[in-house]
Amino acid sequence: MHDPAPRTAPHSPRRSWRPSVRVRAAAAPALALVLAAAALTACGGGSDTTPPAVPAGLTAQAGSATTVHVMWLSAAPSDGVTSFLVYQADRLVRELPADKTMTDITGLTPRTAYAFTVRARDAAGNTSPAGPAASATTPAATTEDRVAPSAPPRTNGQPLGPTSARLTWAAATDDTGVTAYDVYQGDARIHTVGHGVTTTVLEDLQPDSLYTFTVRARDGADNASPDGPAVDVSTPPGPGQRTGTAPGEFTAAASPGAVTLAWTPPATGRETSEYELYVNGRPTTVIQFGAGAVPAGRAEHRLTVAEPPGTVWTVKLRARLPDGTWGVFSAERRIVLTS
Repeated sequence: MHDPAPRTAPHSPRRSWRPSVRVRAAAAPALALVLAAAALTACGGGSDTTPPAVPAGLTAQAGSATTVHVMWLSAAPSDGVTSFLVYQADRLVRELPADKTMTDITGLTPRTAYAFTVRARDAAGNTSPAGPAASATTPAATTEDRVAPSAPPRTNGQPLGPTSARLTWAAATDDTGVTAYDVYQGDARIHTVGHGVTTTVLEDLQPDSLYTFTVRARDGADNASPDGPAVDVSTPPGPGQRTGTAPGEFTAAASPGAVTLAWTPPATGRETSEYELYVNGRPTTVIQFGAGAVPAGRAEHRLTVAEPPGTVWTVKLRARLPDGTWGVFSAERRIVLTS
């Protein structure tokens, strides 16, 4: 695709240490067993019988006549959660890994009330109790509805702190009525709210990070609108974190056989000559500016591409900082390659 090659950092081998127990040959078999049991207890610290905390922030929202979107907050790292169990009434309907905090329950009946609970499970098999149930009622089904809602015409966002942000958008329209709004980060849906709701708070974000959000409307037949206008939100750093490491005002424009990237370098106190480019979530290349060619103001780089027209790319980049580490990612941009 282009000349520079991606760089990878060497991995240092890890060594583990295991304590050993020596039992004198003259010891009786019973004494040897006692000593071995004591050693195992000292090393293992006993079995884990403490269940994780009940998942917090549980919500349920009907997305269509036959689906409900269930969400909750992620577990604290200290809880050691490995999976979440989603129950519809008393029936297990989903088991998800610990990094997933939302799911769609499908195949439901229109105009029906449902209640959901979520339990957390750790590596030892301990399962939390169920907290208060979240309820949702599916709307009536609409027959032969093939018309998608309009895209929300406006989107605004602002950070509320290092790990949260508020998103607000203008209402969409639909011939049978909007039943839900879905919030996307890139191509991933991260949040859903019900009809009539045009603002929400996003939690579990990373400090000192730049996010790009879009909103889509959905109707009772699960027809989804195009994306509304994208909005960038920068969360502030947490205590003791450095600031301003993300490339700013990042743009990406497709032209026949090429993609042109432009951005404002972060203010790190030194020239920034190296950037790592991600395409569709994967590190693709390192863009380097040679001595005397480092942009003093706005930076620009042109990529020659061979992929067919109509190929969709999401692109973002981050800068190599003076201490050798990578900074925060720029906003992510979605483009369609042209012929």
